[in-house]
Amino acid sequence: MKIIPISALIGLFFTSLYFLIAILAPVVAPYGMAEIVGESWEPSSAEFLLGTDNIGRDLLSRMIYGGRTTIFIATAATFLSFTLGSVLGFFAAVKGGWIDQLLSRLIDLVMSIPTLIFALVVLSVTPATVPVLILVMGLLDSTRVYRLSRAVAVDIVAMDYIESARLRGERTTWIIFHEILPNALSPLVAEMGLRFIFAVLFVSTLSFLGLGVQPPEADWGGIVKENKEGIVYGIPAALIPAFAIATLAISVNLVADWVLNRTTSLKGGRG
Repeated sequence: MKIIPISALIGLFFTSLYFLIAILAPVVAPYGMAEIVGESWEPSSAEFLLGTDNIGRDLLSRMIYGGRTTIFIATAATFLSFTLGSVLGFFAAVKGGWIDQLLSRLIDLVMSIPTLIFALVVLSVTPATVPVLILVMGLLDSTRVYRLSRAVAVDIVAMDYIESARLRGERTTWIIFHEILPNALSPLVAEMGLRFIFAVLFVSTLSFLGLGVQPPEADWGGIVKENKEGIVYGIPAALIPAFAIATLAISVNLVADWVLNRTTSLKGGRG
């Protein structure tokens, strides 16, 4: 039995802590998400551990609720992008021919448009609700997952055991989920960690630009936007969400690296 490395334990601890706090936000937050409890930009104190924001709301409570929103949207969008992108990528690799060409050219068309611009255009003409954000982010990110999944699956499809499965008369879905997916797991796990962090950064960027999570709902990008003027006066309220995003990114990547190493060593690749 292999010992979990220190780096992975640190990553697991902080990642679990962020997700646990997000789940228990209504319980652990000292104040309500939009409750005004003090003066604008009060410094840290026993009453307000992180101080207050631009209109006197407890910044710690806003960070907790903002983390809940940010993590939920990023997790849902990542799940959607990997479900859609990997299945389509595997399907294109197994089928080949005109199906592969059609799907790949459609993906190329979507990827030719800058992701942020595409999202801004869509969100400017649709309601910026949480389901819409998840759908837009998931669909845009699925193009990159498709490219990775197809590239990995093309090499796997050339293996003898895939040809044996075809000669046995196995269906496409069986080949995808029983032959290709287990052998493509390692790169997908590594990419999942990156895509989750990109989703966190993406939703934060959209909120900072005013087209993401809408007030009075909180998310980390929105908190930066609300408090950015305070930086000029030396008030660090806008920097706290940036620190949270950075620590979450490092933690998730430490866990992803460990899982990647585990799946690489345990993967039952045949051929």
